[in-house]
Amino acid sequence: MSATTSLSATPSLSATGSTNAFDIVIVGSGIVGLGHALAAVDRGLSVVVVDRAATLAGASVRNFGHLCFTPQAGLAREFAVRSRPLWLRLATDADIWLRQSGTVVVARHADELRVLAEVAEERGAASVFDTAPVGLARDRAVRPEIEMLGAAELEARTPVARGTAVGGAVLPADLQVNPRQAGAALAGYLTGRGVEFRYRTAVTAVRGGAVETTRGRIDVGTVIVAVNHDIDQLFPEVAERVGIRRCGLDMLRVDAGLAAPLGAPLLTGWSLLRYAAFAGAPSVAAVRDRLHREHPSLAALDLNQMYTQLPDGSLIVGDTHYRGEAVSPFQAEGAFDALLDLAGELFAVPRPRVIERWQGVYASGPHDFLIDQPEPGVHLVAATTGIGMTTGLGLAESVVAGLYDSARSEPLLSPPTKGTP
Repeated sequence: MSATTSLSATPSLSATGSTNAFDIVIVGSGIVGLGHALAAVDRGLSVVVVDRAATLAGASVRNFGHLCFTPQAGLAREFAVRSRPLWLRLATDADIWLRQSGTVVVARHADELRVLAEVAEERGAASVFDTAPVGLARDRAVRPEIEMLGAAELEARTPVARGTAVGGAVLPADLQVNPRQAGAALAGYLTGRGVEFRYRTAVTAVRGGAVETTRGRIDVGTVIVAVNHDIDQLFPEVAERVGIRRCGLDMLRVDAGLAAPLGAPLLTGWSLLRYAAFAGAPSVAAVRDRLHREHPSLAALDLNQMYTQLPDGSLIVGDTHYRGEAVSPFQAEGAFDALLDLAGELFAVPRPRVIERWQGVYASGPHDFLIDQPEPGVHLVAATTGIGMTTGLGLAESVVAGLYDSARSEPLLSPPTKGTP
């Protein structure tokens, strides 16, 4: 990760009286940008969000809505711990649809069960996450982050085909949102708190103290550039130095006709290869070797076989991954065929009826995050492994806290009273 060793804020502009001067300009209105706006307005700062698009339509809506906190490791885990209470707060404050569902991981082979058991043992008996339901005492819940399940328990929790699982696990701290509703609801909430949004406004130049746009110059104290994979459009030298590329993925929304509702996001053995906490387990190599040997065509798709169910009952199915400086807009039908076949086989249902197909694109880099300061007052921030929904709010809280109140160690759990920074 490229990161600055010192994040120092420039003086506030909120007292200048200028209608085109703000404490913070945020370039990009995805979840990472919105998270920075939230952290800034919580501190009483004046904020404008600028985006060349007309509405939120990027990676922040083209995802599972799965807030997979437990499977993270390293810095991503730190940001996940900060993110979770913020999502819970926003479920109430911003009227975001949210389920305290946890995640279920289905193990279909003994080697997958071993990986789950190893990580469960490593994480121990007490979670770092507070998993008490909203509205109850907020004392830290004394329960493990990963609870192992037998085959019968797994089948009782999910509509997977009977006889498919050898066991599994539940990750109680994980949450689920509706990606098609969450970002728009958060933007609406921020608007109500005084954040200004300028859509259909392209940024042409960024420098400390000012942002040039197609609608004029904005004077600013701090610039946060949170444009995901488009970082190479504004700061190509940083993207090249850090190694930022684009990752494309194929996803579907289907009517699967499940035997019972899917009560929580569902991960599979393929998911163990993708999330750092599991991918770092001693036994994961055996899982990788077996899956690649038995299913080379699926391995070639760089598959993450996982599922979430939206409030209307439809199922999000995915996903594949392919990377490059540019992502071809042409999606191979074979990838969708594979995703549909896998869903039908796992849930023992006829081939699901496709409602929608789409291509996601997000920044991909050698580390989980890009945090860079190319010049004083200008900060580049991105999640570069497709975990923006999970970690973005905590990432933003950490960056803004470092800029404006580095002594703060915990995220704000409620908005400040009026006039309180």
